Amino acid sequence: MDGQTVVVTGANSGLGFEATRAFARKGAHVVMACRSEERGADAKRTIRGDESAAESHRGSLEVAPLDLADLDSVRAFADEFRASHDDLHVLCNNAGVMAIPRRETEDGFEMQFGVNHLGHFALTGLLLDCLRETSGETRVVTQSSGVHERGEMDFEDLHGEQSYDEWAAYAQSKLANVLFAYELQRRLDAADATDVTSVACHPGFAATNLQLRGPEMRGSRVRLAAMKATNALLAQSAEAGALPMLYAATASDLSGGEYVGPGGLLNMRGPPEIQRSSDASYDRETAERLWTVSEELTGVTVDLDARVAAE
Repeated sequence: MDGQTVVVTGANSGLGFEATRAFARKGAHVVMACRSEERGADAKRTIRGDESAAESHRGSLEVAPLDLADLDSVRAFADEFRASHDDLHVLCNNAGVMAIPRRETEDGFEMQFGVNHLGHFALTGLLLDCLRETSGETRVVTQSSGVHERGEMDFEDLHGEQSYDEWAAYAQSKLANVLFAYELQRRLDAADATDVTSVACHPGFAATNLQLRGPEMRGSRVRLAAMKATNALLAQSAEAGALPMLYAATASDLSGGEYVGPGGLLNMRGPPEIQRSSDASYDRETAERLWTVSEELTGVTVDLDARVAAE
């Protein structure tokens, strides 16, 4: 990946951290898009501290602030990126929150739907010109979850204002990730934009801090202890969990519109492979409706023929 520029959201921990480290080892310049610049800087120092290892880091790292729960921050990140970078080869829509008590973003969206889907929808739209103007093939990789299979799009109550269940909200946001990835590819194909491809992926069950946030926010010591024990006993490492994202970002046998995940036990661990996502994720009418709603909510209109316009 020498000479390639990659943006990874949520790069300071978990899957994003491991993917960032792998991209850097292969020569990429990685923009670590993090909500906390301090934690991003700590992660950068940790990766750089590994340079004494046998596999040296040929690439470079840059930390940039990005809060997906604030559309102003998303726009500021995109503006700064466009002003300071000529190319964008891979955009990894990785950051997320999982099964947390109901919260709202700065723009009044339910937090899981707002961060996991709407923030990344807006970011992708605002950076799409960069991807299209970069020489050679470029990619958008959107991180979903096997939990998307339980998801349903509730367009009458997208933000859980009438009824909220933390796991149902998470599943909805992860289904939205796959619907978005597939719809983006269909629109790229329709516009004959063969220079950009869109791929969805999921990490299986990987031990990261993502699973701990919900119990921590609820102040539940029992749930926190149970989740830590489950991670220790059943989960694969974050490094292994990042492999589907890395495969989705770089594999030459992908042409766009695929769903990549671990191919081992119950698709929770093992080497990455192309898989089938839920039946609901292939519903084109739902995907088109989600796209329209996402444009209305974010103010980012993605017109692949006229390029991108942001209100």
